[in-house]
Amino acid sequence: PDLTGHEKFGLGTVKYNISRIHVTAVELPSASISLLPGSGIKLVIGNASLTIDMNWNIRTWMFKDSGRGTVHISKVFVTAIFSTPLDNTGPTSISLTSCRTTSGDVDIKLNGKT
Repeated sequence: PDLTGHEKFGLGTVKYNISRIHVTAVELPSASISLLPGSGIKLVIGNASLTIDMNWNIRTWMFKDSGRGTVHISKVFVTAIFSTPLDNTGPTSISLTSCRTTSGDVDIKLNGKT
């Protein structure tokens, strides 16, 4: 979905819109899944990266601008624990018990005028 909003700064309000958001690349060079006896599943993703392309525009009382942008997020680490109830009374279910995510670098490039 598009991201639309506004932020107030010293001299006024900046209105923004980010649209046509597309994930163009995902790299998972290190990923593992392991069973946790009696409790569930552990997912570990290391040193992942993600690239997103988008359109953007901003508007203030003084100027407006728009263009294309690229966001590259790298050195992403995720550890997630999923619980899996071990009863046979119904359909199997999985729920997220905990999740920890960190990212190292974020590179944002904005090009003006679409």
